[in-house]
Amino acid sequence: MASTEPLSRPDGTPIRILTVDDEPSLIELLSMAMRYEGWDVYTATTGSDAVKVAREVGPDALVLDMMLPDFDGMEVMRRIRTEQPDVPVIFLTAKDGVTDRIAGLTAGGDDYVTKPFSLEEVIARLRGLLRRSGATTVRPDTQIIVGDLILDEDSHEVTRAGNQIHLTATEFELLRFLMRNPKRVLSKAQILDRVWNYDFGGQANVVELYISYLRKKIDAEREPMIHTMRGAGYVLRPAGA
Repeated sequence: MASTEPLSRPDGTPIRILTVDDEPSLIELLSMAMRYEGWDVYTATTGSDAVKVAREVGPDALVLDMMLPDFDGMEVMRRIRTEQPDVPVIFLTAKDGVTDRIAGLTAGGDDYVTKPFSLEEVIARLRGLLRRSGATTVRPDTQIIVGDLILDEDSHEVTRAGNQIHLTATEFELLRFLMRNPKRVLSKAQILDRVWNYDFGGQANVVELYISYLRKKIDAEREPMIHTMRGAGYVLRPAGA
């Protein structure tokens, strides 16, 4: 849960990542983690769509599944690099054999992650590639504001309606994740992977426990902001929204 300095393009605009995979649930998890970093995320589920999106947005890095419905990730990379020769690429694949690794890297890929993987690992590798390709560190506004709830990422101070709220380190990280994704339903699996770095499953009870801790501090004697979406997860919304 160590904090890291945000990255941006050299001109100060948000990093653009193109994520390509034919599993919608995996795309959503990856996109969530990348948006948490402050990056703009573009997605595609086929190779042909990926090439089209890349041409439109000019991504700063690609996260590419090796196996796609129309053509494979190496062909996607080849086509995109005809117009963006230096764009970094991380391959995702269910295959973990040495031959597959060598094939992807020999074809020009910059890195290779096998499924299942930790979202933290993918983000860390992306950050490394982006720094090497010219991304710069930025100092954005350190406050996240949702309704009357304010979280300061530098001082770790949290207030609601001007009243200070004292949180543990884990409670703070959980609240930060919720506040960076306001009005978005976050599953227990997404929360586990982002806040606790666990792979999915088996520890969902810890999420319930810490949500209850947060509610006692954030929502106590106030209009609730943290809501349970039965069977789906949790969402933080401004009071009255």
